[in-house]
Amino acid sequence: MTHVAPWDVETAQSYDTPGTGAFAPEVLGPAVDRLAELAHGGAALEFAIGTGRVAVPLAERGVAVTGIELSQPMIDRLRTKVDEATIPVVAGDMATVRVPGTFHLAYLVYNTISNLLTQAEQVACFRNAARHLAPGGRFVIELWVPELRKLPPGQQAMVWESQAGYIGLDTYDVLRQQVVSHHFRFDEGSREARLFRSPHRYIWPAELDLMGQLAGFELESRHADWSGAEFTAESRSHVSVYRLPADLRQ
Repeated sequence: MTHVAPWDVETAQSYDTPGTGAFAPEVLGPAVDRLAELAHGGAALEFAIGTGRVAVPLAERGVAVTGIELSQPMIDRLRTKVDEATIPVVAGDMATVRVPGTFHLAYLVYNTISNLLTQAEQVACFRNAARHLAPGGRFVIELWVPELRKLPPGQQAMVWESQAGYIGLDTYDVLRQQVVSHHFRFDEGSREARLFRSPHRYIWPAELDLMGQLAGFELESRHADWSGAEFTAESRSHVSVYRLPADLRQ
């Protein structure tokens, strides 16, 4: 089951950062453009829809979006933006819950598949996506690349971002393929910081492809970002598009 504890009322209320961070137009715009293109006018299903960061602008583009979300506070926050008729949401675990209907596109953004903390649950997520898709349907995953090459020998922690008022720190358990992200936010001059932590299971791209194969998908494309930049050995993240065979009898 998805780890729900971090996604509480306080997190939901502070999650949206309009115009900045993950909500910045240069970040959000290409994602919505690409997903609208892949939907091809068909219905889309977002796994872990959250507060609707992607779903709301995608629906405004004319795509019929339905969501799955485990955290009720996140759903409540989404409902301050759109009603159930505009974007229906089924409460439950994205690895197992069944949504009525058939979709042309399923997608999972912002590293959310890593919130499933075991390999078995991550494979189940792929299989759940396949159950919801029509033949030829696509499953899109946005995910970071584990940065173990930057981890100093003998150490378990790495700072991956440092800027005014914010430090991002990851601690790794390489034996169990687990990582905990620590987000420290503070005001300049203050002696105190606010800490938000979230657990993840990191996934290598090749492992992700094998999960897709186990669920009947083929890798259609992989880019370094939503704008279609080339994926290389130095890329810190990727957008991978998996597709079911057009004829599922194959």
